[in-house]
Formats: sequence, structure tokens, C-alpha cells
Amino acid sequence: MFGPDDAFLNTILTLLRRLPVYPMFGRGVTRLQPAYVEDVAEAIGQTMQRAETASTIFELGGPRVYSYEEFLRAVAHQAGLAPRLIPIPFAVWHALAWASEILPSPLLTRNQVELMQIDTVSSPEVPGFVELGITPHSVEAILQKMLPNSG
Repeated sequence: MFGPDDAFLNTILTLLRRLPVYPMFGRGVTRLQPAYVEDVAEAIGQTMQRAETASTIFELGGPRVYSYEEFLRAVAHQAGLAPRLIPIPFAVWHALAWASEILPSPLLTRNQVELMQIDTVSSPEVPGFVELGITPHSVEAILQKMLPNSG
């Protein structure tokens, strides 16, 4: 999930702006399908209003599936940045996370690294936003509202 005040999108934007070279998790091929927090909230409201007796599982994915590299480039483009992305092997990330977890407030955890190794996309066979009558917002559309100098 992403939104204007989240830790995910805002952290990426901050790092893209500050770092001359942006370290990617692995080769940047992990797939993700970020969903806008307000779309998810609307979906929760819709499901709570349904009169169905059977439980239904919904998978809520945004309108686009990105590779991690594509996602970083899309965010950077919206912010007017052209980052140099470098792949960092997951073994290095695991070592950094392990070392970071010694600190009182770790900057990175092994669980976060493990999550970046797994595709997080919704299944086309499972109901989602469409079945709830919701058109999900794209990352780019929300970034246009968040960023002062974007299109």
C-alpha cells in the first residue's frame, strides 16, 4: 500500500533525491502491484456493506504490475529525477539487515529483505477492486498530487 504520508513511497522519494546512486534489492526484478491506501479503505467499506453470508477473500492490487526497477524509475520520473540504479545482491542486503537489527531502531530488517524477494501481485482468479466497483488509482496519479513540481 502507498499513500501521501506513508513510510514506503516517501522513503523511496527521500532516498532517490539524496543518493547519487540508488541501491536496488537484487536485480530489481521482484514484481509489485502497489495499491493506494484510500482505494483499500473504500474496498473495506464496500465489503462491510455486503450482505453475503459466505466469506470472500479479495486481493487488492493497483492498476499496474511493476518490476521493482520499473517502480523506482516511475517514482523518480514523476519527481523529475534520473537516478543511477545499481543492483545489490540479496545476500548483501541480508547481511546489512542482520547488522542493522543490532541497533535499537533498525533501518532495515531481515523480514523486509525477505519481502523484497517475493512478488506481491494480486491473482487474476481472486476477486479484487473490479468486483467491488472500484477503479484503483495509479502510483503516478497520486504522485502528481503529492509532488509540487510534477505534471
